[in-house]
Amino acid sequence: MPILPDMPPLSPGQIALLAGLLIVAILPNYIAIWQSFHREFPSHLERMCWFLLAIFVPLLGGLAYLIWGRKRGRKPS
Repeated sequence: MPILPDMPPLSPGQIALLAGLLIVAILPNYIAIWQSFHREFPSHLERMCWFLLAIFVPLLGGLAYLIWGRKRGRKPS
């Protein structure tokens, strides 16, 4: 007896929809991790907090960084 039931094959449209949803969910975190690592913040602790928030609180951490954290960091000169 299989643990999971057999799934019907996915159509190309369903595969594209799943890929799009994964990208939308992953992209804010990727941006947050990348920018928090490459921007200058007032303190190293704040940089690490944004970095760890984006890693350990996946979707909400990335969105919080994009809304509030990106304004606090500045590009290195």
